[in-house]
Amino acid sequence: MIPLLQDVICHKEKWLSEEEMIDCISISQSLPGVIAVNMATYVGYRKKGILGAIISTLGVILPGFIIIILVIRLLDNIGNNPYISGALKGIKIAAGGLIALSAYGIGRQTISGVRAITYALITFGLTAFLGVNGIWIIAAGIAIGIVEGRIKNV
Repeated sequence: MIPLLQDVICHKEKWLSEEEMIDCISISQSLPGVIAVNMATYVGYRKKGILGAIISTLGVILPGFIIIILVIRLLDNIGNNPYISGALKGIKIAAGGLIALSAYGIGRQTISGVRAITYALITFGLTAFLGVNGIWIIAAGIAIGIVEGRIKNV
């Protein structure tokens, strides 16, 4: 979802620069809720204020809501069909690939230099191997950013 949103937001519509998009993704991932909804709210607000945030949020939520209702009704009737099961497995694999692509793209744009690579590896290790909750990682990142910002300004 993120690569698709990034393509539309940055390249096709040019609503945000690549750097603004990275900020949007970071903020959207930090907040509770679905990242696409958070991103839509962020971009809508940046472009058209409160009304833009409301309209863009509804524009992201309503189609998915309607489709899910229809899919659930359909799966109730044909959920055991091997073709449907196979299609759903294929969708999961494709979604995993898109998430990996998004992570790669964001990493390429934001992780440069020894310090950033070190932070990224520590973050990965803490979450992947030790199960540290992402909220603690984000809180630590905020604290580190504040400290580094103060040190630079001194």
